[in-house]
Amino acid sequence: MKLALLLPQFATNLYDLAAMLQADCIILQDNEKWSRKSRVHRAKINTDKGVQWINIPIMTADRRKPINKVRIDHSRKWIEPLLRTLKFNYNNSIYFDFYETDIKEFFESSVEFEYLLPFVLHFQQRLFSRLHISVDYTLASGLSNYTSNPDRLAERLNAGTLFQEYDSRHYQRQARRKSEPNFEHPEYYQHFEGFKPYCCILDLLFQTGPESFKIIEKLSLK
Repeated sequence: MKLALLLPQFATNLYDLAAMLQADCIILQDNEKWSRKSRVHRAKINTDKGVQWINIPIMTADRRKPINKVRIDHSRKWIEPLLRTLKFNYNNSIYFDFYETDIKEFFESSVEFEYLLPFVLHFQQRLFSRLHISVDYTLASGLSNYTSNPDRLAERLNAGTLFQEYDSRHYQRQARRKSEPNFEHPEYYQHFEGFKPYCCILDLLFQTGPESFKIIEKLSLK
């Protein structure tokens, strides 16, 4: 059995998506401590000056809490600036106009959520639906036999293969028996010069639109 042990992400990158698609079981570590270095609340986009992070702000008082206890800081008025950033950098992408209204609605729906986790899962599900991706996952907080030790958890679940997040050594406990998914970063057209890997799937959606399935099919190959 192949296990993907990931943190919740509202807009994953292609490596972590490959881990999801190739796994038999996905566990989202929602009860682990939130980290500013994680991608729970942020995602990497492409710009003319290189890559840039977009962020969902969280309450300062919640920074030492588990992910599932962290609240969104709506006092920051962050939605419009984030949408302007996306429009500024992707307005010339082939499919930005096609998805702009949907993505705007997705982010604006955050006002209905006090806590970060349910919004992240909601956003991911809606974004995946536009890419025709379907994944099932289990929240770590719902597992009676969950342990923060990834090797021990894999043993308890009889997982012979364990995937973890890309470049997660600064915020995710690393397993001794960690494996890599079958992954070679695909290249696709980006309207800025030079291909920038490991952007979030918003980049893929805006650049390739309905043709995204050609990339996603390759990621799912085990």
